[in-house]
Amino acid sequence: MTVLCVRFQLPPESEAALPGLLGLLEEFTPVVEALPPDGALADLRGAERYFGRSAVELASVIRVRALALHGVDCVIGAGPGPMLARVALRDARPGVTCAVPEDAVAEFLADRPVAALPGVGTATSRTLCEYGLDTLGRVAAAPLSTLQRLIGARSGRELHEKASGVDRGRVVPNGVSLPHSRLRSSGGTPILATERPFPLDELDPDRHRRALLSAAEELGARLRALDKVCGTLTLTVRYADRTATTRTRTLREPTAHSAALTRTAYGMYEALGLQRARVRALVLRAESLAPAEQASHQLTFDPVDEKVRRVEEAADRVRAKFGPGAVIPGALAA
Repeated sequence: MTVLCVRFQLPPESEAALPGLLGLLEEFTPVVEALPPDGALADLRGAERYFGRSAVELASVIRVRALALHGVDCVIGAGPGPMLARVALRDARPGVTCAVPEDAVAEFLADRPVAALPGVGTATSRTLCEYGLDTLGRVAAAPLSTLQRLIGARSGRELHEKASGVDRGRVVPNGVSLPHSRLRSSGGTPILATERPFPLDELDPDRHRRALLSAAEELGARLRALDKVCGTLTLTVRYADRTATTRTRTLREPTAHSAALTRTAYGMYEALGLQRARVRALVLRAESLAPAEQASHQLTFDPVDEKVRRVEEAADRVRAKFGPGAVIPGALAA
């Protein structure tokens, strides 16, 4: 085993504890990728040699330290790569690390539903199931040309490889900044993240969109306060059955403009094609941060866009003086 996928069992009010828990992982390896709001990937190739222990043994040490130092339990999946570690996490439970056997990866995946693969959304899963490709074993056995006709050339090739156990992913070090925590970096590009949990599993798309609007407004305000712009936006939808779907989109130009972030978040949400999905939480992450002074803005002849930006600047001044809730979009006031 080389990569661990760790999910810390954090209550919503303890979300700000994630940076400290990432620091715990960094005591074992500098190659840590945050998966807000409660998870991380850790590449332990160097740590296995340095500590003379396997990744599964190190996972036990990490679990004990998380409990002793932070009072937080965790579930851990282990695999030869990040994709396989994420799949293994689905079968993990507190106290027991689920590891993908390196000599039987295909057998480990064969009976799992297609949706068990990270990046396979509801719409793709539904399309494949309509043609009888409801397990990863059947997807791996299907002709590549068939998959490419169903979901596209590139997506079909990637899905066929993953279902066959080919994991070409890598752990990309980053940092995480959550509300009331400092912006930090662990050797890569820092990120900002915000979560919108629902008190009850939510099926209403309008409430999903209101939560996305609120999250995008918060990210935009925090980016502008830090004089940063983001180049990539990531949306994670967590469901009632503890599964999740993640989508990432590169922005046309790096920005901290709340309206642009909201449009991108809405676009990713609509592309998922959710139908009566029981959503437990929405997480929005701003990634690939850069100084605002280094960013360029494409000028337009649209007076509405310029007006919105001026209103945004005025709202930021009011929030700085009277608090973050002093000015909110009208759609969130109801």
